[in-house]
Amino acid sequence: MKKILLLLLVTFSTGSLFAQNKSASIKPELKIQKNLTDDQLLDLVQKQTFRYFWDFAHPVSGMARERSNVAFDYGTEVVTTGGTGFGVMATIVAAERKWIGRDTAARFLLKMVKFLGKADAYHGVFPHWLNGGTGKIIPFSRKDDGADLVESSFLFQGLLTVRQYFNADNPVENDLRNRINGLWSDIEWDWFTKGGEDVLYWHWSPNNGWAMNFPLRGYNECLITYVLAASATRYPVPASIYHRGWVQSNFFTNGKEFYGYKLPLGFDNGGPLFFSHYSFLGLDPRGLKDRYADYWEQNKNHTLINRAYVVANPKNFKGYGENSWGLTASDSWVGYAAHSPSEDLGVISPTAALSAFPYTPEYSMKALKHFYFDLGGKLWTEYGFIDAFSEEKNWYAKSHLAIDQGPIIVMIENYRTGLLWKLFMSNPEIKDGLKKLGFEDQTSKK
Repeated sequence: MKKILLLLLVTFSTGSLFAQNKSASIKPELKIQKNLTDDQLLDLVQKQTFRYFWDFAHPVSGMARERSNVAFDYGTEVVTTGGTGFGVMATIVAAERKWIGRDTAARFLLKMVKFLGKADAYHGVFPHWLNGGTGKIIPFSRKDDGADLVESSFLFQGLLTVRQYFNADNPVENDLRNRINGLWSDIEWDWFTKGGEDVLYWHWSPNNGWAMNFPLRGYNECLITYVLAASATRYPVPASIYHRGWVQSNFFTNGKEFYGYKLPLGFDNGGPLFFSHYSFLGLDPRGLKDRYADYWEQNKNHTLINRAYVVANPKNFKGYGENSWGLTASDSWVGYAAHSPSEDLGVISPTAALSAFPYTPEYSMKALKHFYFDLGGKLWTEYGFIDAFSEEKNWYAKSHLAIDQGPIIVMIENYRTGLLWKLFMSNPEIKDGLKKLGFEDQTSKK
């Protein structure tokens, strides 16, 4: 992709990224504070959650660790490509809100980008996991030991946003932008059409070739991959792969109503909520339309359906309600699971409602207040909220995951200021790529 004791930071052999520079650390607020205004609560949640990507970053690479606990034989060196993309966007928020200095953030990101320039990559595409100390691949599974196009798309959504934010004419920011441009231009998007098919493929391995055989067809979290592939200037793909590949599946168009809300695209009841988060940390859905959907309507209604299902609570799980909702992929009492109305284990994932702030601000704020003020003693840690919990099972995760923590910071910021949306959508390549695929972007016309 827990309630973490501070002792855990010590037991990791690598320690904290800034262990020798305490002034650069962000002090956690572990005591539940009463009488906070809405803005103060949002500030607190964003800032404390950012500690995952700052104080807990890998000390060599600066990349985001896959998770905060050692589980599934990952070891302590595993860093995640996609989660790092979310983390670099969170670093922009931290710099803009002055939790860290702009120059400090730029130097941190430059160190990371230099590391990526020497890390394992295949046709310009990074694997899902890397060893954060050496840059060598850590296989995600037996045959998933090569390029991961989707995880790399999440990374480059973040890096292109970084490139737009750090625009000063000084040696550090100039070097940062130039190195991002180099990594961006090296991605052979057309290679991942498997010899010219009208679809992108998720994986390629130097040892197993195309054995994973996973074409990217919608609707799910992978929209950003097609946008980036169409936006590339050196190895772009034609628009036909979007219209003939991504769109052509039996789970792309929907059009039915669930709990009174029309769902334009995707699985019945919408699937896990991360579908409306990952691609839209940078892609601004406000006024974003193509011949298939209005993506603001898609994401908002997906969220409302997800919440309405939890409120209806057809399985009568303890703890579900108007202020405690949100089903998405996360840890659970039986292991990692893609929670949704069709896979409901009685588990609420805080990232689901909190990353939905742009779509359902009133409902998300009610959930945030419930998670913090009512359940904070069980959910709140030095890295923000734990990954998931189930009051039905009296189970509370002992984990945080990069891919769940990052969207909380970024999407709350997009709700508050639209910062990451403005930056990503200002990329000239992205403007061209969206136009090439037939998207209308109403925000750029304002």
